[in-house]
Amino acid sequence: MAAPLTMWDGVLEITQMAQAKVGDPLLWALQISSNLSCSGISLPSPELANVLVSYICWDNNVPIMWKFLEKALVLKIVPPFLIQPVAYRLYMELLRRHSFELKGQINGPNHEKVMKSIDGVLHLSEIFGLEASDPGIIVVEFLYATVWQLLDASLDDEGLLELASDKKSMWPIKPQDMEIDGHEIFDEIRMAHNEKLHNLNTVMAVELIGRFLQDKKTSKILYLARHNLPTHWPRFIERLQLLGANSSALKSSKVLTSEDLLRLASDKCTVLTHEPKQNLLQNFHAVTGLMSPLVTSSAVLSDGGSSISSLWLPLDLALEDAMDGYQVNATSSIEIVTGLVKSLQAMNGTTWHDTFVGLWIAALRLVQRVRTPRKPHSFILERDPIEGPVPRLDTRLCMLLSIIPLVVAELIEEQKSVDINELKNDSSKVPGSRRNDVVSSIKLLGDYHSLLSPPHSVLSLANQAAAKAMLLVSGISVGSAYLDCLSMNEMPVKCSGNMRHLIVEACIARNLLDTSAYFWPGYVNGHINHIPNAPPQMPGWSAFLKGAPLTPIMINAMVSTPASSLAELEKVFELAVKGSDDEKISAATILCGASLLRGWNIQEHTAQFITRLLSPPMPADYSGDESHLISIALILNVLIVGIAPVDCVQVFSLHGLIPQLACSLMPICEVFGSCVPDVSWKLPTGDEISAHAVFSNAFAVLLKLWRFNHPPLEHGVGDVPTVGSQLTPEYLLLVRNSYLPSSGIVLNDQTKRRLSEVAASSSPHPVFLDSFPKLKCWYRQHQKCIASALSGLVEGTPVHQTVNLLLTMMFRKMNRGSQSVTTINSGSSSSSGPGNDDSSLRPNLPSWEILEAVPFAVDAALTACAHGRLYPRELATGLKNLADFLPACLATIVSYFSAEVSRGVWKPAFMNGTDWPSPAANLSNVEDKIKKILAATGVDIPSLAAGSPAATLPLPLAAFASLTITYKIDKTSERFLNLAGPALESLAAGCPWPCMPIVASLWTQKAKRWFDFLVFSASRTVFLHSNDAVFQLLKSCFAATLSGASISSNGGVGALLGHGFGSHFCGGISPVAPGILYLRVYHSIRDIEFITEEIISLMMHSVTQVACTGLPKERLGKLKRTRNGLQCGQVSLAAAMTRVKLAASLGASLVCLSGGLGLVQLLFKETLPSWFISSYRSEQGEEDGGSLGGMVAMLRGYALAYFAVLCGAFAWGIGNSCLASKRRPKVLRAHMEFLASALDGKISLGCDSATWKSYVSGFVSLMVGCTPPWVLDLEPDVLIRLSKGLRQWNEEELALALLGSGGVNTMGTAAELISEMQ
Repeated sequence: MAAPLTMWDGVLEITQMAQAKVGDPLLWALQISSNLSCSGISLPSPELANVLVSYICWDNNVPIMWKFLEKALVLKIVPPFLIQPVAYRLYMELLRRHSFELKGQINGPNHEKVMKSIDGVLHLSEIFGLEASDPGIIVVEFLYATVWQLLDASLDDEGLLELASDKKSMWPIKPQDMEIDGHEIFDEIRMAHNEKLHNLNTVMAVELIGRFLQDKKTSKILYLARHNLPTHWPRFIERLQLLGANSSALKSSKVLTSEDLLRLASDKCTVLTHEPKQNLLQNFHAVTGLMSPLVTSSAVLSDGGSSISSLWLPLDLALEDAMDGYQVNATSSIEIVTGLVKSLQAMNGTTWHDTFVGLWIAALRLVQRVRTPRKPHSFILERDPIEGPVPRLDTRLCMLLSIIPLVVAELIEEQKSVDINELKNDSSKVPGSRRNDVVSSIKLLGDYHSLLSPPHSVLSLANQAAAKAMLLVSGISVGSAYLDCLSMNEMPVKCSGNMRHLIVEACIARNLLDTSAYFWPGYVNGHINHIPNAPPQMPGWSAFLKGAPLTPIMINAMVSTPASSLAELEKVFELAVKGSDDEKISAATILCGASLLRGWNIQEHTAQFITRLLSPPMPADYSGDESHLISIALILNVLIVGIAPVDCVQVFSLHGLIPQLACSLMPICEVFGSCVPDVSWKLPTGDEISAHAVFSNAFAVLLKLWRFNHPPLEHGVGDVPTVGSQLTPEYLLLVRNSYLPSSGIVLNDQTKRRLSEVAASSSPHPVFLDSFPKLKCWYRQHQKCIASALSGLVEGTPVHQTVNLLLTMMFRKMNRGSQSVTTINSGSSSSSGPGNDDSSLRPNLPSWEILEAVPFAVDAALTACAHGRLYPRELATGLKNLADFLPACLATIVSYFSAEVSRGVWKPAFMNGTDWPSPAANLSNVEDKIKKILAATGVDIPSLAAGSPAATLPLPLAAFASLTITYKIDKTSERFLNLAGPALESLAAGCPWPCMPIVASLWTQKAKRWFDFLVFSASRTVFLHSNDAVFQLLKSCFAATLSGASISSNGGVGALLGHGFGSHFCGGISPVAPGILYLRVYHSIRDIEFITEEIISLMMHSVTQVACTGLPKERLGKLKRTRNGLQCGQVSLAAAMTRVKLAASLGASLVCLSGGLGLVQLLFKETLPSWFISSYRSEQGEEDGGSLGGMVAMLRGYALAYFAVLCGAFAWGIGNSCLASKRRPKVLRAHMEFLASALDGKISLGCDSATWKSYVSGFVSLMVGCTPPWVLDLEPDVLIRLSKGLRQWNEEELALALLGSGGVNTMGTAAELISEMQ
């Protein structure tokens, strides 16, 4: 209730008397305070402030009155924020004395009423668009507004305000703008001020602005304004920079310079800077590169001498994982690597220059990993390290020279989009800094000579790139046609190129560099004075672009040489669409040649053109009853056969085109699978292809795009299925549909926009499996087959009749003595037919109808063999007859055998060399090689030595192995062996040991060139039968990564991933690095939850070892503390933290690779909470009486924090741009609720208190400093509870950092915390 008017008249009367007597301001203030208190007026009083301001302004604006007012402020009988002075100098003096005393202002007596009065007078909520419900928010707004008003007033005084973009102030900085009487009098007083006082006032105002920006508390308040009021901040910064660059008053200041103000206005100094406590948490921040705006350090500790390579270990693992030929990815590697690079850059706190260097080095290591290591002064002919159905060198070169440049382009484009907005309002921003960092990083690669040696297959291309640079540097300009024909022997100076020359050319082609790179020191090794003899123009791309016809010689040249420009490629594509039939076939052949595999500069366009040709739109004038695809069967078949090799499929996978490729192949399979085999087309060579052949070729490629061949156990293990099981036809179509504009998903990056164009070009509408009823029917039958025993065949139905026809065809040559009739009975079918060799016995049926009957036919044959009515060799021959008739049958045969093996109802087949082929000739050799491969892991394998029982295989596996070894190793069979080979390995891996070594022994007798591949495949299956073996393999990964030698040399990467695999290495097959083994094994590990728990266990064990690396137990007692931190021998805390971080990054990489989003979700929601709740104590700490236990416990917490945040960053990204980030809020909120509840005392923990404290503080520090968008996902209540818990640990700065990053909802609480801080 407001006091009576006479009360305020009494106040004015007392004031007038004291003014007339020039009384003591303290006595006046005490008297006023006593009178108001007796009248029940709460203090500080906004009403008193209004009375005094109205009295002073303007008739009583004399010095004594300002002393009275100041004393009222000192005794807190008026709120300081409501004073509107007229005497500018006295106003600033009051600000200087009282605006920096924030403690007690927010939570003081009557504070809510005071804050609402401030907001009502200054209209802060209206200006800033925030509700005036929180006093802390009003404090932020008021302080922000005060500094801004000072800033605008200073600019106006110096005539600089008109230079601002809006040319006026949003604040009432002039008398006529103020809501107060007596403007004319004030103007008269102001005009009476002399020029000297005017200048002094301006200097003081500018110095006061500088103090607001420098003061620990007010600068933090201003940071809150910057963070939560971003729309206003650019204008504020613009004014600061304008004042700093042009103010004449700054020249007169003795405490602030122009440079100081500009520095304070920069991004680096508008964050909250302070001198932090030098505690262990700061060491963690320094080592991890965390430079949080609210938790910063003035000194970054040394990393202990470790190589920078350790920072990018997850990148090496991800790139190597992409080389796995058994696994294609529905997501572009460009997107995956871009997200990974951004996460690592944020988590490591590195510059973009260092980040790009790490990216290039990781990609170069990927290529060098498959090259033959040479002894000094020796030369060994280089070849692919391993032969078989696996990706080779071309896929690795694709990653280095196509994918990585596209990743770099994405990162540069991302910065451009940010710069467009920031440069408008902040001239201090340096545009294109990432581009400059790319240039400097590639320039630095010249120092890494050991990584730049080119593989033999691209040596000529590297030399050609070097020659091109030398010609340009020498002032000689030549075209690509000249270079294509130029022999290096004709160059007067030897051109020795390396991988950097190829990287530079790839970057120039994508406008990431220009030809000024040719002039870098050491880039070329000489000059030439004349043009080498111009060779005659050879048939090739340049001649074709000029209009030369497509002759056979020309076609061969264009198939073997990649296109050098998009224009050349577009002309070929146009020919494939509009040319004659022969020209279309030639164009399709060219596109599937070197341009697809080695056209790194235009590779994504080549793959896109092929994908578009596989799904042509229906012509507008088409009126036929059959599909329009029938008329282009020849070109479709050429394309399908052309992309069938493993490396080609991997190219589509790396560029993210697998979903669209699947969508393009599905209608082809649907259409041609519905045609009878009589439908055929004649090739230009005179050969004919049938509808069965086109279907089988397309179906074989389609099935490679998801893991259809894996046993039923993998298709659902608990709540977390394996990564591969998500690759189903439905999933691929959903991913493809998500790229369509109609999906509503905003496509922010260039890669997704490119994929969107490809998807829309085939069909602008979503495509679902229901669009292909025949394919869907087969897929459902396939799922049913792997889930349950075969059933449902009814005698007399069309399917039963087809089964009879197939069995007759399969065993037409079988002859048992005088019998001329083959009779095969099983529980599911019976069939009889004559045993003649008439080709008319082949069913004249569409492929889909045949595939429907295949499982029953194979079941009947296998049953007959099991009961002795069919010899094993006859069974293999019959299966081969079936596969030869319709190669697509291999897929259904695989489905059936996979299911039957897992059921375990078939008797074993004795591989004795009589009934079934014998592995004896190679089995002991295979065993020796497996032991050598696994030597580095310490895993023991059961002996396969002579004298053991005869080798046996489950009957379905024996039958399938016998079928596969009937194939020749040639190009015709390659695309089907690429399908059957992985299926055979998966089938054998699911059977008891030693089934896979037996299969490998059988195959090595036939395909000696595949020996390395088969033995390596056999060695992998060791880990699929024993969790102990998997644990041992993981343990070897950690040991290799953290070994002292690898740390000092190349950050653990060399020991973890090694240098490839193959018998061409010196001394034959060598032990395979544990990381390579794990990357080739984890896809098939079924108990995926077990992996996370073991990784955490090994990580904790590694921390204990790191704490005192290399010290024997008897020296543990010598552990001591030094001024620079805890030391154990020569190992400083910073060095230990570096290795702890390395172990955590390895663990996070393995978890994310093994289980993806599902496993990360399980980690946060279940695994980590369970670990903290369980009773876990440091065994090492107990052993040494606790002298080491505290440090180990602390390091464990930090390791878990870094591990957890890194897992989240890899899975969800650090921001909100990726689709996976939408899953983050729910999981993260659950985990942070657990942390808050434990801090509240609602959950009892069993772990070491030091571990818990370091985990919480480390996790929050990393989240605030590295992944600030995560904080915005959390509820304000949880953030406030976390901050309270942190303050109980004296982590006030960290608590403030958390609240400051929580957005507007926690800004008020953050301001309150700032005001109360010492």
